[in-house]
Amino acid sequence: MQKENLRAIRLNAKVSSIDELSPLIEMQQPPTLNQGEALVRVVSAGVNPSDVKAALGIMPKAIFPRIPGRDFAGVVVDGSSAWLGKAVWGSGGDIGITRNGSHAGWLVLPEQALYEKPQNLSFEEAGSVGVPFVTAYEGFRRSGLPKPGQIVVVMGANGKVGQAAVQIAAMNGAQVIAVQRSDSFSAFACSDVSVINAKDLGAEQIAEQVQQLSNGKGANIIYNTVGSAYFEAANKSLAKGGTQIFIATQDRAVPFDIFTFYRGMHTFVGIDTLALDCIESIKLLNQLKSGFESNQLKAFHVDQTFAIDHALEAYKLVLSGSPKRVVFNL
Repeated sequence: MQKENLRAIRLNAKVSSIDELSPLIEMQQPPTLNQGEALVRVVSAGVNPSDVKAALGIMPKAIFPRIPGRDFAGVVVDGSSAWLGKAVWGSGGDIGITRNGSHAGWLVLPEQALYEKPQNLSFEEAGSVGVPFVTAYEGFRRSGLPKPGQIVVVMGANGKVGQAAVQIAAMNGAQVIAVQRSDSFSAFACSDVSVINAKDLGAEQIAEQVQQLSNGKGANIIYNTVGSAYFEAANKSLAKGGTQIFIATQDRAVPFDIFTFYRGMHTFVGIDTLALDCIESIKLLNQLKSGFESNQLKAFHVDQTFAIDHALEAYKLVLSGSPKRVVFNL
């Protein structure tokens, strides 16, 4: 593949609001590689809420000027001869934060961060799964992967991390309960998923339904993708010895019943994928490769694609809380 100049999104400084964001589209020369690095021609790159928050300077450690974007799929065009021409995928808490990211035609990576994408995923699909699936898997890895016979409750199951968590739990044989603000879990899962429509329900009511659906066992693992809004309901739904996983919150302070915590022998697990660089992230993502190849896991449906000329439109759509999976095609 010829190494021509390609377009990239450049952010020169953080701003206080999305309305002040003015991403520059510039021509990007093929970067010069250092020893142990590879050059990837990016084909598709997902747009995550964290990408936009980093663009606004909200995410810690974000440096400027830089190119944003954490997820990618593309083709290796320079570096070790063993990798030339191979289709790769990946993500990273450093990509687009402390090093130039994937919202550009060219992406420089350490060769240790190169892993071949699943052959049955398109570039758009492979470029869209990184952050959500890495986050979901890291939560389960840290808490203990779900097992057959266990009850896994995913709170905020209709979000992208929630959908990924449902898929991984179902693939591992757990009974999955989706807590969300709708009556049906419409995304993919390789086994049946029970649903609790949490709209207009209090913590006690959610917990009662979890108990009913679990035959009184309660949840072995609760993946709380929302945080404070479901904190009380999750605590009331946990089985003895159960674990609650957190990746986000709306309010930092929540009422905490220490007695219930220690008498329940509960465990809380906090996840921050910004702490996982591109090498660590792709190792986790690659643990799921066989699941994608066997169709026990499926990539998200890509709802809307953008050329990077329309970067601001894409960023505004994602920051608005849209459920659409947005991808740049480069």
